[in-house]
Amino acid sequence: MTASAHVQHIALEGELDPVGAPEVERQVRAAIDDGVEAIVLHLQDVTFLDSSGLRALLSATGAADAVGVDMRILPGPPNVMAVVEDAQLLGRLPFVGYP
Repeated sequence: MTASAHVQHIALEGELDPVGAPEVERQVRAAIDDGVEAIVLHLQDVTFLDSSGLRALLSATGAADAVGVDMRILPGPPNVMAVVEDAQLLGRLPFVGYP
C-alpha cells in the first residue's frame, strides 16, 4: 500500500477467493481508519476472482461509501473482468478505465 495526498493505492494480487478476499476488506478498512479521502484498488495482478472476491469488492465499496471515502477500482486481467461482467456488477462497482 502507498499513500499520497490522502489517496491510498492498494495493489491486490493472487486469488480473491475465500482465502484471499478477506484481505481486501482488511486493507480497505485500514485505509478508511487512517483517514484517507480516496482509495484506488488495483486488480491487474489478481489471477482469480470468485463470488467471495466479488462480495469483498462490494463490501469494500459499501464501507467506503458509508464514510464518504471515494473509491475507484482499476480493472484486472480479462478472466477477472469476465467474472465481474457475468455477475452484472460493472454498474455497481466503481471501475475506471474499463468499457
